[in-house]
Amino acid sequence: MDLMRIRPIRASDYPSLHRFALESGHGFTSLPKNEDYLRRRIARSEEAFAQPGEHGGAAGYLFVMEDVASRQVVGTTGIEARVGLDDAFYHYHLSKVVHTSRELGIYNTVDVLTLCNDYTGASELCTLFLTEAARARQNGHLLSRCRFLFMAEHPQRFAQQVIAELRGVSDPSGRSPFWTWLQKHFFSMDLADAIHRVGLGQKSFIAELMPHYPIYVSLLDEAAQAVIGEVHPQTAPARRLLEKEGFMFRGYVDPFDAGPSVEAYRQNIRSVRNARRYALAADNGVAADSPSYLIANTAVGTFRATVAPARLNADTDTLAVDAAVLRALELQSGDAVRAVAV
Repeated sequence: MDLMRIRPIRASDYPSLHRFALESGHGFTSLPKNEDYLRRRIARSEEAFAQPGEHGGAAGYLFVMEDVASRQVVGTTGIEARVGLDDAFYHYHLSKVVHTSRELGIYNTVDVLTLCNDYTGASELCTLFLTEAARARQNGHLLSRCRFLFMAEHPQRFAQQVIAELRGVSDPSGRSPFWTWLQKHFFSMDLADAIHRVGLGQKSFIAELMPHYPIYVSLLDEAAQAVIGEVHPQTAPARRLLEKEGFMFRGYVDPFDAGPSVEAYRQNIRSVRNARRYALAADNGVAADSPSYLIANTAVGTFRATVAPARLNADTDTLAVDAAVLRALELQSGDAVRAVAV
């Protein structure tokens, strides 16, 4: 059985994380190509996983996906427990303003973008990257949804509100129509430089250079208007997966490429709501075409998750899996897991 599993990142994974930063391309804010930052990101994650159970501060959890047989790391995914507590967390909010005059019989509704920090304190899903060679079977679902099992098992570590920023529209060279308009009027740096600075935590320039007053969308050129709230084609599958989980777009967009942010309350996320505790049992007779389950152990520092065929006994709340799955999760028969059907 070919198994992929999720585990917390460790210092020895730095070469893989650096490779992901190089492969992720333009617009991937959370993996800047900077060795010092990436190593600090790993150390911060190791510290978060080592925190006691009641910890609920601004921690950053970073996971990796590895091939169980070869130990090759093929992807990464993360959760920021609470954003905006150390540095300001910026978005534009798309809303409406009405200009009306009864005397003249004029009524106009216009869209405006207002710079805000409304998501301060929310938990953020972030840093999702899977190598092209590994984008098969259910690996994308495992890499994304494993975070929901971790949140369901350890809710005290996370906020009620959960968000995800989605990459906005840009061309193959990394040029964003939205940023091109902002750059022309307010900035003197290209998008890659701006995103790199944000990735390194250098965010003061946003407050210093971004327009302080609402921007009337109708004043933007047509190309910039067209991409507000739209995702990059490569990000469309991630958006669909999150929408199936119950995430919704409520008008918040990235201040650089105008990509949408989606949100949900933690307890309303489908995988959080439907995940259940089961006792795991080894059974090498589980058919390969049995229903697949996303399965995770209940640990923090030694968290493990995988997707595998399983047979559920609802009467005993037992989930039977191949013995190889137990080994991947580092569990024994009778140990507790949290699982949800794929």
